[in-house]
Amino acid sequence: MASAPPEPRARQPLPFAQPDHLDPGLQQFLEQASAQLCRWLGTASERSPLPGLSVLPEVEPQLMGLGHGALLADLQLVMDGAYNPNHPGALAHLDPPALGASVVADLICAGLNNNLLAEELSPSLTRLERSMVAWLAERLGLPPGSGGVAASGGTLSNLMALVTARRSRGLQSCPEAVVIASADAHVSLAKSLAVMGLPPEALQLIAVDAAGCLQVDDLHDRLETLQASGRPVIAVVATAGTTVRGAVDPLGAMAALCQRFGVWLHVDGAIGAVFALAEGHRHRVEGLAAADSITLNPQKLLGITKTSSLLLLAQPQALSEAFQTGLPYMEPSWGGGHGGETGLQGTRPAEILKLWLGLRQLGLEGIETILDGAIARRSQLQALLAADERLQICSGPMHLVAFTPVGGDALAADHWSQRTRQSLLARDLMLSRPHYQGRHHLKAVLGNPHTQPHHLAQVAQVVQAELGLVP
Repeated sequence: MASAPPEPRARQPLPFAQPDHLDPGLQQFLEQASAQLCRWLGTASERSPLPGLSVLPEVEPQLMGLGHGALLADLQLVMDGAYNPNHPGALAHLDPPALGASVVADLICAGLNNNLLAEELSPSLTRLERSMVAWLAERLGLPPGSGGVAASGGTLSNLMALVTARRSRGLQSCPEAVVIASADAHVSLAKSLAVMGLPPEALQLIAVDAAGCLQVDDLHDRLETLQASGRPVIAVVATAGTTVRGAVDPLGAMAALCQRFGVWLHVDGAIGAVFALAEGHRHRVEGLAAADSITLNPQKLLGITKTSSLLLLAQPQALSEAFQTGLPYMEPSWGGGHGGETGLQGTRPAEILKLWLGLRQLGLEGIETILDGAIARRSQLQALLAADERLQICSGPMHLVAFTPVGGDALAADHWSQRTRQSLLARDLMLSRPHYQGRHHLKAVLGNPHTQPHHLAQVAQVVQAELGLVP
């Protein structure tokens, strides 16, 4: 005799927001999570910028889903082991505190769950991105009709720029084509060429001068040599804000050379292009407006939550021409093209929302205030450090300063930088330790608006004390 089938097991209701009434459980969950985040931000100065240890919560889902209390406890564990950019001593990297409006917009973006792949999946947000990107491009000085696309990070923006430049020159199938940049250019260029199927030697580097800027005469000679040999150039990449010292290549002179030789000029302005948004700081990236394309990363200084990068182009149709394949499974575009055909990414969130709302919260005056503060802090720290002749200082017109002991060998600089970094961390002051020009430096990024003059004075005091221990 056959046994009776088992009774069906009762299942938990799925935790989606209700479509026909306010979901009080979700509202309470969001309010509790918001309070938890606000507590974390509001107690930042009580914790070190770098947590004492990283943590790993339980990873595997249990058989039954967790309730709000358990989920928030898991979140707190992760938060306790997170890097703490809201601390005034967080001076190591290009990761400032987050703007309140950008945090809120990130939450709304997640809840809307729109997809910029296609217009019908994000009708208003697609229009917002087009308009916002066009405004940013023109604000940076690109001509009317310029535009571009948001991207998940500067590496992707640089990759899309080079792919677009290669197609615009008809070099898609040319293995001999090269890209030219400075010796201090970002590592993302090497990654981009690898993705594009080009060998490492396709990235030709030009020496920098004592200020860390590409030497234009050497660029001229390289372009002449390549032209004479018949080897095509995909693009010249200028850097507006190098990673270690914040140097800016001579953009205007490079643009003139590119125009003369008929070469695409891309500016990797992931660090420095934001300075062109403010009248009082535009001179720091003079010549930016002559670029064919620009990478801009508002996340690195303006407090826009990650990720926030944009690729801006003087002729944005070149971007669509490089990446358009058709989306036969979507309704035709009605307003200027689907987002999935404007750049490499298909499915992507509306990251433009946090940039738009963040800039609206700041206003043009707030943007300039952020930039003013960053430059003032860099000037103060640089002046304090320059008073000690035992330091070699590397800086530029941006908000970065790097330094290393004068004299001694690379091993001595390595030991000094490690010891000094630890002494700083013991005082809740965090600097980074890049390897630059054959030796380790300490680097301060002065984009944290919470950092006060006494924090910078303390950095200088620790650095000078440790210099006394250099053999």
